[in-house]
Amino acid sequence: MRDNGGVSEPETSADAGNDATPQADAAAASPAAPAPPEVQRATVRRAPKLGVFLVVGAALGALVTLVLTSLFPADENVGFAATYAYFLVYGIPVGLLVGGLIGLAFDRRSRRRAREVDVEHQRVS
Repeated sequence: MRDNGGVSEPETSADAGNDATPQADAAAASPAAPAPPEVQRATVRRAPKLGVFLVVGAALGALVTLVLTSLFPADENVGFAATYAYFLVYGIPVGLLVGGLIGLAFDRRSRRRAREVDVEHQRVS
């Protein structure tokens, strides 16, 4: 039999059911006193979702690229859309980088603010 950390009923082999006696079946069927809960320590923290920071960073990078591209006159031979698309190749990765770094900074802060709590595991039958 393998220990599963008290999460659910322990695994039993198929041979274990064959050795049961009528007295053991009657004892299992009778209601027993509930076992005392197992107490363990767990760490609880509110971690930010890094994907949200990356998407917002990319969107802000595209917006900043649009503003910076529109501040300068567009080349008549190339056009505004092509110039904007060219600078998006640089603006979006920079936005991703900045958003990711901000997300990691918030994640580090959430680790410092983490607290430990007592968790009770109680078997319900």
